[in-house]
Amino acid sequence: MQRFANKIVVITGASSGIGRATAIRIAAEGGTVICLDVVEAALNETVNLIKQQGGASREKAEAHLCDVSNSNKVKQLIDTVIKKHGHIDVLINVAGVIKLDHATNISDDVWQRIININLSGTFYMCRETLPHLVNSKGNIVNISSTSAVRGLPYGIAYGASKGGVSALTKSIAVEYAKRGVRANTVCPGSIMTDMQKQSGLPNDIDWKLIPRISAIDNHFGKPDDIAGVVALIASEQDGSHINGAEYVVDGGTTT
Repeated sequence: MQRFANKIVVITGASSGIGRATAIRIAAEGGTVICLDVVEAALNETVNLIKQQGGASREKAEAHLCDVSNSNKVKQLIDTVIKKHGHIDVLINVAGVIKLDHATNISDDVWQRIININLSGTFYMCRETLPHLVNSKGNIVNISSTSAVRGLPYGIAYGASKGGVSALTKSIAVEYAKRGVRANTVCPGSIMTDMQKQSGLPNDIDWKLIPRISAIDNHFGKPDDIAGVVALIASEQDGSHINGAEYVVDGGTTT
């Protein structure tokens, strides 16, 4: 399928995990992917992986360093993309961080960092891109989390940030629907990524709470599982009537 032929698709958090898998998937379907992250080596690796697959659209993949928590950097980046390409068709916000700990152990700095990247970063990207999406009749897919729909033990800051992402997305979906822009969220759960591996758990946890965040069969999904859902929602071919929706992809964890 070439559902993203001639489309300019901006993807944050593209250096690994869901962001990388999504960039590879969109490029494989003909999209010109603008890959953003702060980890330069891994970001370049993503773009190299895309280009190694061959094809005209894959050769157009770009890597840009961008700290989404910095509103000035976000504006500069979007201005650069528009100056070069003239339009943006899809925005996919994946960039995020997590820290699991007892609620009373979360410092101001940890709280603010998580909110700044996960929530404010998503907002900044949406704010700067929306005028261009109105012009292109494009759409936004924001990566939220099952922690936005069900309490995440030891994840108070992460859950708060992702709850905000889900609410933000619904507001955009309603406000911009009549202007031709769609906005949706995907809520992954039990997906094995680098962030998942590094999240850890604090000492002295209540292990009876852990099944709340585990798939029914204790099976972890793959970033590709999320990338496929994102591609469906973001495509006009298959997702044109999807707006304001939350897609939970978690192996039955929240069922």
